[in-house]
Amino acid sequence: MQTFHQSPTDPVFVQDPHRFYDCVRAAGPLVVWADYAMPALARHADVMAVLKDRRWGRVPPGGLPAYPAHLAAFARVERLSLLNLEGPGHTALRAPLLRAFTARRVAGLAPRIEALCQRLIDGFPDTPFDLVNRYAGQVPVIVIARLLGVPQAACAQLLDWSHAMVAMYRPGVDLPAQIAANSAAQAFADWLTDVMDRKAADPGDDLLSALLALEAAGEITRDAGLSTVILLLNAGHEATVHATGNAVVRLLAEKCAVAATRTDAVVPTVEECLRIDAPLHLFTRFARAEVTLHGHRFAPGDQVALLLGAANRDPAAYDAPHSFRPGRAGPVVSSFGAGVHFCLGAPLARLEMQIALRVLFDRCPGLRLTEAARFADIYHFHGHTRLMVSRR
Repeated sequence: MQTFHQSPTDPVFVQDPHRFYDCVRAAGPLVVWADYAMPALARHADVMAVLKDRRWGRVPPGGLPAYPAHLAAFARVERLSLLNLEGPGHTALRAPLLRAFTARRVAGLAPRIEALCQRLIDGFPDTPFDLVNRYAGQVPVIVIARLLGVPQAACAQLLDWSHAMVAMYRPGVDLPAQIAANSAAQAFADWLTDVMDRKAADPGDDLLSALLALEAAGEITRDAGLSTVILLLNAGHEATVHATGNAVVRLLAEKCAVAATRTDAVVPTVEECLRIDAPLHLFTRFARAEVTLHGHRFAPGDQVALLLGAANRDPAAYDAPHSFRPGRAGPVVSSFGAGVHFCLGAPLARLEMQIALRVLFDRCPGLRLTEAARFADIYHFHGHTRLMVSRR
C-alpha cells in the first residue's frame, strides 16, 4: 500500500480535499493515510461495500473504550447512541425507531417546512446578511423541534448544546472543549428528561410521544430514547445545515439556481449537490472479525477510513465526476452512509433541502454572495458556518 501524508487540519486541504482524493484513488484501492494511522478507501464500490458489510462496525469489537471521568455525561449519551451500537443491540433499538420515524410522519411535515421557509424569507433584510444564521441553520433545528414536539423557543439552546457536543468528533479535541461537551450533554439530557416526563402525561402526535410509547411498552429504555433524540439533533442538524449551504454556493457558482430548483427539477438537483459537495467526508469502521481486503489482512479491532467525499467523485462510478450534472446516471451517493447504519434522518434531510432550496430561489431569484464563500476549517463536517448574501 502506498502511504500518504496529508494533515486534515491543513487549511488548503480543507478548502479543496479533492486533489488529494484524486491522488489516493489513482494510487490503488487501498492506501495508508499516515495522519490517521490507518488504511483508507476512496473508491465508491469499496466504500459502499464496507459500509454494507456486517464484518465491519462503528465501534471496536469490545465496544467503546472507557471514557475519562470528566466525560461521564457525554459517555452516557454516546454509549446508547444508534451510531455506537452493533448487532442485536442496534437492531433492537433501530427497529422500533423506524416505526416511530415513519415516512408518513416525515412527508406530513412538508407543508410546515414550506411555511417555515416562507416565514424566514419574509424576515430577510434588504442589506447583506448571513444566510446560514438566518435560513440554512434555522430550518433544520426548527423542523426537528417540531418533529420531536418541543417548543421552538428552545431552538437556540438546543443549537448551543449541539455545537458543543459535535465538537468532540473533530481531531485533537482539547480539554476545555471536552468539558464543554460534557456539560452540554448533561444539560441536554436533564432538560429532555423534564420535557419527556411532562409529555408522558399529555402525549401528542410527535416523535417524543412515540418514543415514550415505546418506552412504556418496554421496547426501549429512557436512556436510549434520550440518546436517540440527541443524535437526531446533533447529526441531523449539522449535516443538513452544511448540505444546504454547500448547495446554495454550488448553485450560485453554476449560475443555474432558479432553473435547477424548480419543482420539476429540484429532486435530482439535491441529489447532485449531495454528491458533489458532501457534508460529511470521512467515516471510520472497525473490523469485527478477521477481514482480508485487497490483499491486506485486518485483525479484529483494526480500523479503515472510508472517504465519502472521494467516493462521490469516483470516475469509475460517475462520468466527469467533478462536473455538476443534476439527473446524471450513477449509483446512490455515499453521503448518508449505507447498510445497517444508513442515516435514519436521510428522508427528512432530503425533504428539507428540496423545499428550502426551491422556496429560497423562487422568492429570491437575484440572490448573490457578497463575500467569497469559504469552508469552515473543519475537515469531517465540510460546510460553511457563514454565507454573506444579498437578495438583490
